[in-house]
Amino acid sequence: MQKQKIVIALGGNALGNTLPEQMAAVKVTAKAIVDLIEEGHQVIITHGNGPQVGMINNAMAALSREDAAQPNTPLSVCVAMSQAYIGYDLQNALREELLNRGIDNIPVSTMVTQVRVNEDDPAFSSPSKPIGKFLGEEEAKVIAEKYGHIMREDAGRGWRRFVASPKPQEIVEIGAIRSLVDSGDLRIACGGGGIPVTLKGNHLKGASAVIDKDFASCLLAKELDADYLIILTAVEKVAINFGKEDETWLSAVSTSEARKYAREGQFAPGSMLPKVEAAIDFASSKPGRKALITLLQKAKDGIEGRTGTVVCDKL
Repeated sequence: MQKQKIVIALGGNALGNTLPEQMAAVKVTAKAIVDLIEEGHQVIITHGNGPQVGMINNAMAALSREDAAQPNTPLSVCVAMSQAYIGYDLQNALREELLNRGIDNIPVSTMVTQVRVNEDDPAFSSPSKPIGKFLGEEEAKVIAEKYGHIMREDAGRGWRRFVASPKPQEIVEIGAIRSLVDSGDLRIACGGGGIPVTLKGNHLKGASAVIDKDFASCLLAKELDADYLIILTAVEKVAINFGKEDETWLSAVSTSEARKYAREGQFAPGSMLPKVEAAIDFASSKPGRKALITLLQKAKDGIEGRTGTVVCDKL
């Protein structure tokens, strides 16, 4: 098949909730990504950080409570920490998998990436992005009362903290990312949606937010003129009428159909909806571009048209 430039968006939940889980998960992830590289595709990787940034934020908050001299760590700094924490394991797993297959000419590295957002984005007054681990209702209420966090039930899986999730406007390091991608590097960038910053003159100021990685991945894919945006999630295909008698799994959907389903409320906010919206945005941004939503293990099959949900401007 034709060789493609592909941006792959890994879900933060797919990377595990603890360091041992993450170290095991990245080995599986690396195999699936190197499968695509062996087919001749050029791959750029982004990832979420929902569980990880919540864990880091909690750890730094605990340190501040124990040591009065230690100031509170801004959420933007926690995102930066998560980029290195995840990127370190991911790039090592990819390097090892490449070498195991005799591929020794593709450098792998992680770019600490800032993403500019608008300081007047309405998302700052309406937190919608879940971070951290899933909790029981009682524990969540205690945390909300103790720390002032906004805690809500998330997709029927438990309670989590919700923070602002402004839309990405500009990838600050895009020039460096593009240069390294063009030179043949396997690049990990925009981790956790990117470190959220606002622009004050020439100064970039960290924002208290977590950018949705699907929207940041879409912006990155457009900036790099990618052919494919692959958004990996916990299901093989996207469904409409999910959990009902007339549940239907979609193999291919046009951007107009996908928009109609989104307006009907077919996709859960904070989980499948941003994935579908990012897929629509990318697929409609230039003729020939496609987005794929599927399982990590099915990425190669999805590119070859055997599974997953493909979103394109016209079927």
